[in-house]
Amino acid sequence: MSTAVVNCQSSACLHGNPPSRLECPTCSKLGIKGSFFCAQDCFKADWKTHKAVHDLATRQPLLSDTDINKDGTFNPFGSFKFTGDLRPQYPLSPTRHVPAHIPRPDYAETGIPVSEARRASTFARVLTPEEQEKMRTVCRLGREILDIAASHVKPGVTTDFIDEVVHNATIERNAYPSTLNYRRYPKSVCLSVNEVICHGIPDQRKLQEGDIVNIDISLYYDGFHGDLNATYPVGRVDEESMKLMRVTRQSLDAAIALCKPGALFRDIGKAIEPVARSGGCAVVRTYCGHGINDLFHCAPNVPHYAKNKAIGTMKAGMTFTIEPMLNLGNSWDLVHWPDDWTATTVDGKRSAQFEETLLITETGVEVLTAGKHREDLFPSS
Repeated sequence: MSTAVVNCQSSACLHGNPPSRLECPTCSKLGIKGSFFCAQDCFKADWKTHKAVHDLATRQPLLSDTDINKDGTFNPFGSFKFTGDLRPQYPLSPTRHVPAHIPRPDYAETGIPVSEARRASTFARVLTPEEQEKMRTVCRLGREILDIAASHVKPGVTTDFIDEVVHNATIERNAYPSTLNYRRYPKSVCLSVNEVICHGIPDQRKLQEGDIVNIDISLYYDGFHGDLNATYPVGRVDEESMKLMRVTRQSLDAAIALCKPGALFRDIGKAIEPVARSGGCAVVRTYCGHGINDLFHCAPNVPHYAKNKAIGTMKAGMTFTIEPMLNLGNSWDLVHWPDDWTATTVDGKRSAQFEETLLITETGVEVLTAGKHREDLFPSS
């Protein structure tokens, strides 16, 4: 019988988090699975953080203890002042394995995107016809994976399960999930629920009737990255949430409509913000769209709000994302959870996002990640 390969779980691994067999003896006794390290130095370096798992596992749940659930899941940030009702549910599942034959980006082992830093520029790169075809391919695969993931959105499904679905669908296509270990992000997809604006980490929380969830897919195939996302209702949701999703998608479509050779990147926000405001929403300013090609993130920066100072003019052969994040109400600001990834609204109100990867052509724009009409958002009848 074969055993699952588990990578080193140290957040400060000096060896690139390789497949590991050194198991934490205390975790083994407590029945905690997946606590493997590649060497004693990694185990010792991660001890202070790792010991918290032992403390939580041995702690006796009390009726007044809101940090530990009856099923053994727990909130690792109990003293943190959350802005809404959503809470993380740990433990996270072990790092998922990517077969050795699948090519991977330079940060896959170290977590550091060296090429992005080395080739940092304010100017977007124009791709050759051959490179444009590779972008079409990787983006088509990304759309397939997003559609597969979306088919599993329903009450009772954990976000960790959707991460597993995305991971498996990605490696089945001989692609690498671009988020996995990018700047130490621990999962193969970002899943952002309700008040989470972006970069939600999949965990043991089950989706609930009335939630909304954004699924952000990115993958690396044949040397190039693709990136797209969409927000979905979980079962029946209230009309305010449906309107939020519709307005967010409409703001993206308004921005795409102005893309063509000669258009200014700074004008994208000018198209998005009026749509958002008329729908009672605020445009998040902290995060923006970006160039994408053989680098996951590169020039140009694409702000989604009006009166920005983005540099650059669109030219045929450029590829980039537009991915507006809209919050209900008038606050565009955000708060990060202690995991340093999960970004939430400051008032606990809901947020939605949609993203496409675009190619500027000689005559206009091609949506490389285009999907089918969303009947749930825009009924045809």
